Amino acid sequence: MTTQEFTTKTQELNSLLYAFALRLTKGQQDAEDLLQETTIKAFKYRERFAAGTNFKSWITTIMRNTFINQYRKAKTRSHLNHKVEDATAFVADSSTVANSGEQNLRMQELQRMLNSIGEIYSTPFLMFYKGYEYQEIAEHLNIPIGTVKSRIFSARLKMKEMIGERRAA
Repeated sequence: MTTQEFTTKTQELNSLLYAFALRLTKGQQDAEDLLQETTIKAFKYRERFAAGTNFKSWITTIMRNTFINQYRKAKTRSHLNHKVEDATAFVADSSTVANSGEQNLRMQELQRMLNSIGEIYSTPFLMFYKGYEYQEIAEHLNIPIGTVKSRIFSARLKMKEMIGERRAA
């Protein structure tokens, strides 16, 4: 697909895509961001579009998948940070002095757990946590994308098991 064909088809569907993005995000600014992200991804992968297939379905699938991935990342990040925010809300008042000792101890303990599961699992896990996509991790580590997904999944399981054992003790 040429750049001109892509631009023409995208402009024809712009109002439909914006409405779909608005329905997914439920906010004007987020819908605009999602539409822009979708357009960028679709343009980047326009050579993968099979001629003769439905362009509208192809680009709305990209939008839906982009929204789902962003939602999952946001959910994971807010879930990981939620407990710390709750704990600090109880002790926060104007007469207290900031002390990050407990948080530092938790981070040190998590770092020890990560080190104990082995670098083969911890490296892809940390890269994914920092926001790298599976493909980027695979290219950086020079391993197949399926291996990346498997190692991240295994790292999660091992970390959950260690955290569960710690809480049970």
